Order: sequence, then C-alpha cells, then structure tokens
Amino acid sequence: MDNTRRIVVHGLEIRERVIGKGAPVLMIHGWGANLELLGPLAQILEGFDYQLYMLDLPGFGASAEPPAPYSIFDYAAFCVAYLDLHGLEQVHYFGHSLGGRIGLILGSDYSDRLKSMVLSNSAGIKAKQPLTSQLRLRVYRSVRNGLNRLGAAPIAEYLRGRYNMRYASPDFQSASDVMRKTLVNVVNQDLLPKAYRVNVPTVLIWGDADMETPLWMGEKLERAIPDAALIVHEGAGHYAYLDYARRTASIMNALYSNDESQIT
Repeated sequence: MDNTRRIVVHGLEIRERVIGKGAPVLMIHGWGANLELLGPLAQILEGFDYQLYMLDLPGFGASAEPPAPYSIFDYAAFCVAYLDLHGLEQVHYFGHSLGGRIGLILGSDYSDRLKSMVLSNSAGIKAKQPLTSQLRLRVYRSVRNGLNRLGAAPIAEYLRGRYNMRYASPDFQSASDVMRKTLVNVVNQDLLPKAYRVNVPTVLIWGDADMETPLWMGEKLERAIPDAALIVHEGAGHYAYLDYARRTASIMNALYSNDESQIT
C-alpha cells in the first residue's frame, strides 16, 4: 500500500506519507529532496513499531510552492501546523540537512512538541567564505547597484544572470524565483544561537566524507547543543543516514526508546 495522500496545511496542498503503528516520528527531508529519500529509513523504523510521518515540504517534491519566499522559521512553523493538523502533541523527530535546520528551531523554540531528535548531516552553521569570494561578491553587487542607479536595469539584470550562472549553486540555478529567494533566506540564517537553546535529547549522525556540511559542523553542533551526542559513519557522505540506514535506524530506536546504552 502506498499510503501517500494530499492534504492542505497553511493553505498549501502538500503530499504526505504515513506508515506504521506506534510512537509518532516526524521525518523531514533536505533541500532539493522529498519524502521518497526518507522511505528506506522509514521502512526499517517501521519494524521497531513507530508511526512515521513524512511529507514534501512546500516547494519540494509534489507539494505546492509557498506564495511568497519562506524563511527557515516559516518552515518550522509549517511543521508545527502539520503536527496540529494530525493532533500530534509530541513526536520524535528526524531531520536531514534542511530538516536539520528546522530541527534546531523546533528543538529550541518548540521543544515542548518534541520528545527527542536525530539530525543527520544538519545544515544551519554558516561557513566563513574565502576572502576571494567575499571580494568578488562585493564587487559584483557594487557594479550591479551602480547600473541600476544609472537606469541601466537591463544590463544589471544581464550581469545578475551571468554571475549566477557562473558562481551560484546548482540548487539556486534550478529553483524557481520564489524558491531562489527562499534558499537565500534559509542559507543566510545562522542557527548556531538556536543550537545552544535546544532543549531535547539529540543525536547527530554524520559522514566523515560529507563535502556539503563538513564534519566540523557536526562537531560544533555537538559542543553547542546541551544534550547531544555525535556519531560518525565512516566513509559516508552527505546522506550518511542512507549510507548506513540500518545502523542509523538502530541508533534512532535506542534514543526514541530511551535506551542510551545502545547509542553507539
């Protein structure tokens, strides 16, 4: 049985999938992904007697885009509205990458809604850009703004397109206008201050070969979050939870069932 359906949350039609029976777990995917990438892990967790709630966030997968650019705080509020729609007072949480950003806000600002939390390869810490990148961006913005002041908006727009084509990430280039602005909002938000305020037991899953959210970010989050443990999957990349799906599921079950002796 597919167990996939469409529902309306905050006026947006989204796709969700709910499987299993038992303690509820909210699972949130990363940027550019969807609930399908949570499926392999959810199927294993189902065997531990959990009910897994998965959804395509607004702007991803088969869900509608938000009418205006979202911030990461909008995504967190959206997840709370999703829990309210299902009548879920408290859940265990799993978030990957973008889902990790959301988890840092949920764990700090909505900690009463979470029992425990597992974050895999979480984004949320801003990496300092190399000096050359900072200078390049500064020069680009100066020239673009100067062209706009001179009334040369078409040339400024052409320059913007060329700059993005050369230097913007694939995620930015492939996104719609509203999702590009959403991406800018999300990546420019430093969530380290939120990490210090996380008030739920947390396990961080990481891959030591992750090039998108390097291991040092996980180490920094472990130091920041008051009750956190970092577990590193050797040789795994940005999707460490899929590279080691069964081990990740066992770790999650140990935390969710409050058996800390099994978190290794």
